[in-house]
Parts: sequence; structure tokens; C-alpha cells
Amino acid sequence: MTREKTNFFFLNLGHFFDHFLILIFATVAVALAVDRRIDIPGITNDWGLTYSEFIPFATAGFIAFGLFSIPAAWVADKWSRSGMIGVFFVGMGLASMLAALAQTPIQLGGAVFLIGVMGAIYHPVGLALVVQGKVNTGVPLAVNGIFGNLGVAAAPLVTLFLIEYSGWRAAFFIPGAICFTVGIAYAIFLRAGPDPGVVSAEKKASVDASILNLDRILLFRVFAIIFFTAAIGSFIFQSTTFALPKIFDERLTGFAASSREIGWWSFAVFAIASFAQLIVGYTVDRYSARLVFAIVAASQAVFFGLMLNLEGVQALIVAVCFMLVVFGQIPINDVLVGRVAKSEWRARAFSARYIVTFAVMATTIPALSYIHANWGFTRLFVLMGIGASVIFCAVLFLPNTKAAIQSK
Repeated sequence: MTREKTNFFFLNLGHFFDHFLILIFATVAVALAVDRRIDIPGITNDWGLTYSEFIPFATAGFIAFGLFSIPAAWVADKWSRSGMIGVFFVGMGLASMLAALAQTPIQLGGAVFLIGVMGAIYHPVGLALVVQGKVNTGVPLAVNGIFGNLGVAAAPLVTLFLIEYSGWRAAFFIPGAICFTVGIAYAIFLRAGPDPGVVSAEKKASVDASILNLDRILLFRVFAIIFFTAAIGSFIFQSTTFALPKIFDERLTGFAASSREIGWWSFAVFAIASFAQLIVGYTVDRYSARLVFAIVAASQAVFFGLMLNLEGVQALIVAVCFMLVVFGQIPINDVLVGRVAKSEWRARAFSARYIVTFAVMATTIPALSYIHANWGFTRLFVLMGIGASVIFCAVLFLPNTKAAIQSK
């Protein structure tokens, strides 16, 4: 395996851990809540919190997940992108292990905040490294995205497994220890050869030649659409990924009665849906991002409408469908950033995109708590369907970026 491929593998592992560790709390909240339907032997909620009361303690962590992406990108551009990925592995692993020591909900929320601070490093820095030196970025971003989504998929399954057999503290500690160990391995890899975050002048010139030279007004419009659709899309993504274990707890009546079954079904849906990114990444490298984006957004609106009152196997089938298009949207915004942002400020462009994304994600947690407590998940699917329809309308104002690249 070449050094470039080894570095790409580490970056993919980083995306896996970034989404896995930040979502451990989501499943722990389901397992420890006093109003859970699933039965986990030996698990009691000494803090006496319902699910709706539990999840707001994750708010600060998800705010940090977005807010700290800008300083992370700035430090990476001034110091070392590869070095910051090493800090990410070690820091996020230590923060997750610290969460295992929490004795109160506030302490657990504080540890999740630190997980968010460390996790904020990955997206602006890791994605800038993934696309560095590449003209066609759709497939590399899609492969990297699959690892991130597998982290989302594995989080409820592995967390519930560890809770059932070793307790909720192990659900934080063991994955955190593994992430820390990977960080040590990455540091050894960096010391063994040239910095993979530095590209040759020839590659840089080739990539810069493919960047769209848009006038200021059109560039502003493209970034406004990227940020606007990313904001709404992040609400949809966070709502579906955070709440899916609880949705299955309530909707998969008759064939998902235990924590293990809910974990397996959540994993299966996330894992299947994650490969939608590869399809979308392939298509946006060959067709207009505007066309692909519009199809994905319209499909989301349709499937959320279908999900309103479904239960059982019908709910499972539609859940697979809407997660396919939710995950499929993720690489499109990043491809658009890569097509209009030059290498020297691309990490900061990604950080601006992700601070919008994760700021909205943070507000999604208390919103989800309020919606679930007052109306259940039916109202949530209505809101997500409206959001997907708004994204569809906004995408129609994008220029045909692929055609512009091909005409150069």
C-alpha cells in the first residue's frame, strides 16, 4: 500500500470515529431513559430522566462540533493539516474515555462537549486532505463518506451491545481507547515519511486549473445555496440519525422488542443507506450537481411524507429509503465547495460550511426533545418533508457546475 493510500485509510478511519463517538450518547440516552420500551438486563436510570429530559445534555457537544471547526481549520492551515488529524484521534479518544467516568448528567454533558470540541477538527481538515491534489472529488468524498456513515450505523449497534454486556460506561471507554490507539499509530506513520498533507506544485497547478472562476456575485450565490441547503440538510440528517433508534423503539412493533434487535435494525438501515454516497459521488463527477441534488431532495420529501403514520415492516422499508437519500445528499455540498474553493483556503471554506451544519445540528437536539415530548415523531416527519422541499427549490438556482468544468 502506498503512503498516499495509507493516509487515505487513516482519514477514512477518522471519519468513522468522528461520527461513531459523537453518537454514543444518543443510544445511551435511549437505554438509560426511564420511559424506554426496550428491556436491558441490569440497566437502571439512577438519574431518573426521561428520553426527552436526557438528550438536551448533548446540546453543548453538538454546538462545539460545529463552532470549533473554524479555529481547527485556521490552526491546520497555519500549522499542519496532518498534525491536526493526529490531535483529533488522540483528543477525541481521551474525551470519550473521560465520559465513562461521569457521575452526573452534567458531567456526562461536559464530556460530550469535549468530544464535540475534538470532533470539530475532522470535517474541515480531513475533507480538505481527502480532496487535496484531486480534480474529480466525488468518489473520494463518497468513499470517505461511507466510512463516516458506517460510524453512524455502528454507533447504536455497538453501543447497545456494550451496554448490555459491560454497562454504559464501557460503551464510551472501549471505542475511545481504540480511537486513541489509532491516533498513536497515525503519529508513528507521520514520523516515518514526508507529510502527506503537502502536495507537489504540479498537482496543485492541475487542481487549481479545474477550479471554477466565478464572478463575485455568482460565487456568493453558490456559497449561499451551499450554506442554506447544508443548514436544512443538517437538521434532517441529525434528526434521522439521532432519533432512528428511538423511532424504531416506537415504530417497529412486533419484531423489534429488545435492545439488540433495535440496534441491529438501526445498523442495517444505516449501513445500507451509507452506500448511496458512492452512487451520488460517482454521478456528480459525471453529471450536473444541480440535477443530482434536485433528484435527491425531491426523493427525501416523498419518503418523509410516506413515513408519517407507518409502523412495522412498512416503516422499516420506508426508513431505508429515506436514509438512502439523506446520506446521499452529504457529498454533494462538499463537491460544490471543492469546485469553487482554491486549495489554500479550502479548509476554511469547509469549516464555514460545517459550522453552519453543526450549529443547526446542535439546535436540532433540543428541538427534537420538544417535538417528541409534545407530538411524537409524526410532526418531525412533516417538518423534514417541508425542509426537503425547500432544498429542492433552492437547488434549482445553482449553475451547471459540471458543464462549466467540461467547457474549460
